[in-house]
Amino acid sequence: MSAQPAAAAASRPPRNHVIDTARAASVLIVVVFHSLLYQVRLVDGRPVMIPWAPEHWPWWALSWPFMIIPVFFVAGGYAHALVIDRQRAAGATYGAYLAGRGHRLVGPLLLFVTVVALASSVAAWAGWLSAAVEGTRALMQLLWFISVYLVIVAAAPAAVAAHDRWGWRPMAVLFVAAAAVDAWSFAVDLFWLRNINMLLVWPLVHQLGIAYHRGWFRTGPAWRAWAAVAGGAAGIAVLVFGFGYPGSSVGLADLPIANVQPPTIAMVLLAVAQCGVLGLVEASGLLARVPRRLEWLLGAVNALMMSVYLWHIGAIAIAAGLLLAISVAAPAASGVALAQPTVAALTLVVVVLVVPQIARLEVRLIAPLGATPDTAEAVAAYGVLVAGTGLVWQAGTVIHPAAPLSTAGVLLVWAGVWLMRRAAGARRRPRP
Repeated sequence: MSAQPAAAAASRPPRNHVIDTARAASVLIVVVFHSLLYQVRLVDGRPVMIPWAPEHWPWWALSWPFMIIPVFFVAGGYAHALVIDRQRAAGATYGAYLAGRGHRLVGPLLLFVTVVALASSVAAWAGWLSAAVEGTRALMQLLWFISVYLVIVAAAPAAVAAHDRWGWRPMAVLFVAAAAVDAWSFAVDLFWLRNINMLLVWPLVHQLGIAYHRGWFRTGPAWRAWAAVAGGAAGIAVLVFGFGYPGSSVGLADLPIANVQPPTIAMVLLAVAQCGVLGLVEASGLLARVPRRLEWLLGAVNALMMSVYLWHIGAIAIAAGLLLAISVAAPAASGVALAQPTVAALTLVVVVLVVPQIARLEVRLIAPLGATPDTAEAVAAYGVLVAGTGLVWQAGTVIHPAAPLSTAGVLLVWAGVWLMRRAAGARRRPRP
């Protein structure tokens, strides 16, 4: 290792094991929860998928402590504060920041969109156009998170600067605006209006992550963290029992639209409570030092998070298919084989076995980051990538004349990836 990289590595702060553990646990919960959403049953020898509608008590109550989407955005805010502080100290440009963050997403996003696009397009041209369009449109709902996160990444330097200058005030503005969107959508009974909150609620939760990095919730008297936990929980209770917000954090078969997608301000209050919990754990010193093997495992899981998120639905399909085959061959075992815990457990095994192999291919698709990425090229590439990802999220991945929006989305993703690789790999000399 050369002296310069060694010095840079030495200057970096140690990993925050509390944040890493929270992110790793979040990925596990996402995979398990999605594997529970549908129950597979054999009816007269034929498989039937039944949407999961658990009893309101205790499942609706349990949905709140196990709702971990806010943790992802809190962790993102924490990570961006670290990166931006480091790049400011080094005098890096916005182009270098954007290329550095954007080019990491290129491999996972390119492979996922391309594989699904090729498979769905073959099906569409073979005569199953409608099924291919609807199927990929449903699957690509996964990209809501990446689409929103890409926007937040682009705005993160300004978000960090805003927090450092104005503290809690930007969060207050975002909260009032998000509450107004909630009130409007409930008043006219149009839940889709809450999509506006994608760019209000999640940036606000991300802002809480920046605040967490700056010392909120984890420094000072312990009562502040406890107050965050109690205040967040009490606020959610007031929304549910006093203002008629959905009782579950997440949508289920008998409650398709809840609080997370599209988001309500309940997600902000949940994020506040979660920040309090993270702060209490960190202050306790419980994860201040962890065994080297556990540290390696946490690092590996965090490195694979995007890959797991993108491919876990496929893992669920593989697990369910294998268990269904066992049930058909041995009907007496179908009750155990098709039980939701069995599907969830086998899904995790498939993820562990398959996703790291996929990630190896994704890494090869990530271009090396050049010394001086061009800012104009990076911004243009990032904009194309965001547009393509958003369009694929809404329209699917079918490439066909009868599906112009999904076709355009896939082409924009490919163009954005190519441009980002070009921008990130630039090695121009600094201008004199």
